[in-house]
Amino acid sequence: MLKLEHVKKQYKDFHLDCSLTVKPGMITGLIGANGAGKSTTFKAVLGLIRTESGMVELFGKRPEEITPEDKERLGVVLADSGFSGYLSIRDLIPVLKAMYHQFDQTYFEEQCRRFELPMTKKIKEFSTGMKRKLQVLAAISHHADLLILDEPTAGLDVLARDEMLTMLREYMETEGRAILISSHISSDLEDFCDDIYMIDHGQVVFHEETDTLLNEYGLLKLDGKQYESLDKTYVLRYKKENFGYSCLTNQKQFYRENYPDIVVEKGSIDELIMMMVRGDRS
Repeated sequence: MLKLEHVKKQYKDFHLDCSLTVKPGMITGLIGANGAGKSTTFKAVLGLIRTESGMVELFGKRPEEITPEDKERLGVVLADSGFSGYLSIRDLIPVLKAMYHQFDQTYFEEQCRRFELPMTKKIKEFSTGMKRKLQVLAAISHHADLLILDEPTAGLDVLARDEMLTMLREYMETEGRAILISSHISSDLEDFCDDIYMIDHGQVVFHEETDTLLNEYGLLKLDGKQYESLDKTYVLRYKKENFGYSCLTNQKQFYRENYPDIVVEKGSIDELIMMMVRGDRS
C-alpha cells in the first residue's frame, strides 16, 4: 500500500535516509524522539517536500502517476497542521464535502456526538484532545484506505489517548485498510501496532513485528564474570552498567534455559529500542 526505498532529504544539520513498507491490513508504527525524522518522512510521502533521491510508491503508483481519486483514498493528520480556529464543526462540514466526494456526513456527525465534540463552538475554543479527535474524524470520514497520522496522540491525557486508539481500531475493522502512525510515546503503540520502525537522526535503525519484539526480545542483567563467560551469539547490543552489563537479545528463551543464574527481563519497548540505539555492538 505504501513503500519507501532510501528516500533522502538533506537539510543543513539533518539528513533523512528512510526505507519502510506499510501493508494492507496492517498498523505500522514509526517511533523516535522529537527531531528524529518522523514528520520529515511523512511530508516526503505526501510530496510536501522535495527529496533528493529514493522511491515513494503509494497504492502501487509512483508520485507522478497519482490521480485525484488516489489522493481521496488517503486520510492525513499532520502534527503541525489543523483547521482554522474561527470555524465551527458546522462550518467545517461543507468544506469536507467539497474536498471529499465520499465524505460520510452522517457518520461524521454521529462520531462528533459520540466523542462530545460541540457542533457550533469555535474550534479555537476546543481542548487539545478535542482538536485531535476532530482531525482524526475528518481523516476517516471519507472512507480512506490509508491513514497517515503524525503524532495524533501528542498532548492528550490517558483517557483521550485511549479514545483515539479505540476510534482507529474501529476504522481498521474494514478489510484492506492500513495505518502509518508516528509517536514519540512508544507505549501508545505497543498494544496497537502490528510492526514498529524506529527512526533516529534520520535513519531507520530498527524494524520488527510487535509480537516478536515483546515475546522474543529481552534484557540480560549480568555481572562482569557472567558477561565474560556468556555465549554472545544472540546478543545484539550491550551496555556497561554500575552493576556489570546489560545486554539486548532477540532470543531471551535461549538464555533462560542455558543460563539460569542470570537475570532475564522482558523489558519495555522503550528499553529495548533505546538499547538498540544507544548500546554497543557485541
